[in-house]
Amino acid sequence: MAQKGIGRLIQVGITRETTRGTTPAAASYYIPWAELDLDEKKRFVIDEQTRGVIEDSVGQSLVSEWAEGTIKAPIGDKHFPLFLYAIFGTLSSSGIVDSAYTHTISVQQGAQHQSVSFYLDDPLAAQDYTFGNGMVSQLEIQYERDQFITYVANIIAKKGVTATLTPAATTENRFLPQHVSFKVATNQAGLTGASAISIKSLTLRIAQNVEADDVLGSIAPADFLNKQFSIEGTVEAIFKDEADFKTQFLAGTVKAMRVALTQTVLIGVSSVPTITIDLHSVVFTELTRPIRLNDVVMQTLSFKAHYNTTDSKIVTLTAINAQATY
Repeated sequence: MAQKGIGRLIQVGITRETTRGTTPAAASYYIPWAELDLDEKKRFVIDEQTRGVIEDSVGQSLVSEWAEGTIKAPIGDKHFPLFLYAIFGTLSSSGIVDSAYTHTISVQQGAQHQSVSFYLDDPLAAQDYTFGNGMVSQLEIQYERDQFITYVANIIAKKGVTATLTPAATTENRFLPQHVSFKVATNQAGLTGASAISIKSLTLRIAQNVEADDVLGSIAPADFLNKQFSIEGTVEAIFKDEADFKTQFLAGTVKAMRVALTQTVLIGVSSVPTITIDLHSVVFTELTRPIRLNDVVMQTLSFKAHYNTTDSKIVTLTAINAQATY
């Protein structure tokens, strides 16, 4: 029987699909979400034929149905690489070294990036659901002060199928503002030796412009296909603090950029969970500097990442954790 209650009673899970569109029996990870919006969507054709009256329609017919929504959650060292896998498309794992595995994630040059299934355990509705053939259409990572480092994932999948789920909490490490390191260098090879730069916040938006593959003969999309891939973001810092962003902006200088999350919890003897994103060619596209009489002058810069033809990539992304495979 359905019951009244608050949102934190609902649990959402995710797993990789080994066969595209086929939902595994159980979720690999249950996500400690902060905001959740996952709803059934339908599209109708309106019957507007005239019947000698002024009313605008006489009915409608269902032509398409799917599920869509967003998940906002703290980044966890185990489950978050699966979201990265889904939007970038390729993941390879190596290890074990010092009880840790290294997962290298890169852009797959195709229109079918890795699909996932979502799981919704909903005691308020007294019915659980699974959502297969899921895709992450956009991923926004929010590096901010005074809170966990979080992400917002825009997701799309086929309509829900009823299920009976038994959620199990995922034990993993989260990242805090003190775990963030930001670097800029002339090229990606120089990022490791570059000095960290103090910033106030950073937002990274990764989009793959997913489109439903609607076909004749079915009200369900045959698939969800990704199109052009882009990475953009904004960074906030004190004006003229450590890095002369204004000079780089005015000159249109191409830079490499690294945003790294490094936990302090040991996996083995010395290994710690990390998620490192290197952008090979970044150009600052806009700078704003609001000036207030009694406030420290801040600057906000927008940037766009480009495919680097010398390195043959837009990004180098690695995750280190205790998870063997995805």
